[in-house]
Amino acid sequence: MPNVPGAVAARLTGASALRGRVLSASLAEVALDNGRTVMVKRGDGRDAVRAEAAGLRWLADAGTVRVPVVHGHDERWLVSDRVPSGRPSPQAARRFGRDLAALHLAGAPAFGAPPPGGPRDAFIGSAPMRNAEGEDWPGWYAEHRVLPYLRKAVDDGTVRRAEAAVVERLCARLPELAGPTEPPARLHGDLWNGNVLWGEDGHAWLIDPAAHGGHRETDLAMLGLFGCPYLDDVLDGYQEAAPLANGWRDRVGLHQLFPLLVHAVLFGRTYAEQALSVAERALRGH
Repeated sequence: MPNVPGAVAARLTGASALRGRVLSASLAEVALDNGRTVMVKRGDGRDAVRAEAAGLRWLADAGTVRVPVVHGHDERWLVSDRVPSGRPSPQAARRFGRDLAALHLAGAPAFGAPPPGGPRDAFIGSAPMRNAEGEDWPGWYAEHRVLPYLRKAVDDGTVRRAEAAVVERLCARLPELAGPTEPPARLHGDLWNGNVLWGEDGHAWLIDPAAHGGHRETDLAMLGLFGCPYLDDVLDGYQEAAPLANGWRDRVGLHQLFPLLVHAVLFGRTYAEQALSVAERALRGH
């Protein structure tokens, strides 16, 4: 991206770019003459950028977890604040748990509801994610979060057709396994450890959302799946602010099934095997 990020930052913020640093093929850091340093990210297309910008703003509107300010975007580029880098700590993790609980409690109009201004055909990472709405979490989760990626994995040969039956059986039993009914939560939606930045201000910051209305246990399950630092402290803080329903630990695998199948579609057989193992354990446990 030689010379391009600075020009993009100037165009979308109205400030002049002083210097820039390319971090990857799609991400750069640009210092502006107004004293601000921004991140300039190139998206895969209009809907991907629009979905991320809308998601960041929706999460920020809750006034809970720290989220970088969006300074501008177009069909191809997103410009947002840089998060000054810090280190995780038990105190920051507990605060993050409390703030995440408050974010979830800010709610959503329905399961699958996109952020205001966001597209229904959005993304999780580079995988398409359809934000179709539903009122019943078990049915919605099976139809719009688990089964589309299972079918894609089967079509790609990552999951064999005979193996898919265990996930289909689990989906059929979701109404009895899902736990108490809860209202739609305002989810980050792709809450693996890489999307949690620990700022120098002692707070956790969230980036790269796949935001939508969902079940709050899904965000927490994804944190556990990919190794969030001080996860026990995050969960303690969360429980202080908004205690989880009894049996939530037994349901972690149900909520991890969605991100595991997304990863199977994107990255192959290893994640497919994990998804199948999670489904088998969930069925055996009940």
